[in-house]
Amino acid sequence: MSRSRIGSLGRRLSYWLALQSLAGLIVVCATVYGATHLGFQARQSEELVQKQVQLRHLLAESSHDGDVAPLKHKLDDFFIGHPDMALALTRADGSEFYRRSSPPPTGDERIARFALPAPVPEQGSLDAVLALDIREDAALLRRIGMTLAVAALAGALLVSAGGFLLVRLGLRPLRDLVNQTRQLAADTLHRRLDGSAQPEELEPLIAQFNELLGRLELAYAQLEGFNADVAHELCTPLATLIGSTELALRKARDADELRDVLGSNLEELQRVAGIVHDMLFLSQADRGASARRVRTPSLAALARQVCNYHEASMVDAGLTLEIVGDAEGSFDTPLLQRALSNLIGNATRYAQRGSTVRVEIIRAPAGEVQLKVVNRGPTIGPVDLPRLFDRFYRGDSSRTDADRNHGLGLAIVAAIARMHGGHTLAISSAGTSSIGMSLKAAAAGETGLVAPAASAEAMTASPGH
Repeated sequence: MSRSRIGSLGRRLSYWLALQSLAGLIVVCATVYGATHLGFQARQSEELVQKQVQLRHLLAESSHDGDVAPLKHKLDDFFIGHPDMALALTRADGSEFYRRSSPPPTGDERIARFALPAPVPEQGSLDAVLALDIREDAALLRRIGMTLAVAALAGALLVSAGGFLLVRLGLRPLRDLVNQTRQLAADTLHRRLDGSAQPEELEPLIAQFNELLGRLELAYAQLEGFNADVAHELCTPLATLIGSTELALRKARDADELRDVLGSNLEELQRVAGIVHDMLFLSQADRGASARRVRTPSLAALARQVCNYHEASMVDAGLTLEIVGDAEGSFDTPLLQRALSNLIGNATRYAQRGSTVRVEIIRAPAGEVQLKVVNRGPTIGPVDLPRLFDRFYRGDSSRTDADRNHGLGLAIVAAIARMHGGHTLAISSAGTSSIGMSLKAAAAGETGLVAPAASAEAMTASPGH
């Protein structure tokens, strides 16, 4: 969503607070105005009712006396002090019996029509029209309405101004966080956001952001180390190629000597190509490639194929190999061959001579399958164990094989485990090491994008520890 559609959070909060304040004050003022208006109407109605009762009482007294003249005098005295009231009494034949003033011409009056007993019983009843002038009440009500309207507007402006200041003060921690993030750079990823003066609502965001910074710091450090390792791994074969080529060009050599030089250079080039291919495979796995799964009825049969490929190296190392367990599922067979080949090759280099290397296939809960290679040999230290699957990571004892093993074998195993929705496994204690991976045994037909890898390439990839 574009910035123009969202706008400023502070302005939006201020606008909504102003509208809410204005609406609330309007409701309050309208309630006060309505209550005042109803109060005036109730008072006017009550006053008219009281006058009606008094008029009935006067006429009732006069009917007993039978004298009309004193009645009119009493009616005049009745309206003394009530200039806002008018009365008209009319006989049944339409003749006027009594009139006091006239209703106001503006129409601002309350009128009550009722019948009164005539002073002389033979005349029947009188039609009475009692009018109450409410112009003063109407004027007062208008003034109250204007006052309330002005008060609502002024109150809304005052609350809006205060709300704007409160919003700015409330968003100050957010601006402080923005200033802190501006100071972050590639060389300052070790810093963390200070959440000590932040409100509770921002604490989860700060905690998550600091965790993200930690992951970025680790990833950046790994990237720098990876670049240094790549340069180191490629520098050695390139230096060998350059040196041997320069020596070959210094003087004339016969065909056999040139063939030896080219053969040596070809080995180094193959090593460089292996590093590049492995790096491309890891890069594709990091971009989210998933395994191309096919139905695999027996992982033990697949493990035996890989073990046959390593039979010669196992005999040279004085080792025997056994396969324990079996499972089925949907897996990428070439990738599993490659991962298992790396694990067996890794175990072959470090297993104690005369011992047995065991491939364990275990059906785990939650639809997972564990592939582990167990060997007897030097115990892997607690410092090295968590880093076994890092790229180009090798313990000091493995530097003797640095010319053949460039330290990407177990990193490839970790990538293949991720491509199958699984994770790696590594345990080492009391001279026994168990290294492998746990895979999701997905249903058949689940497919995904994967780096090209033929079976021969899978088993000839360089394993590393």
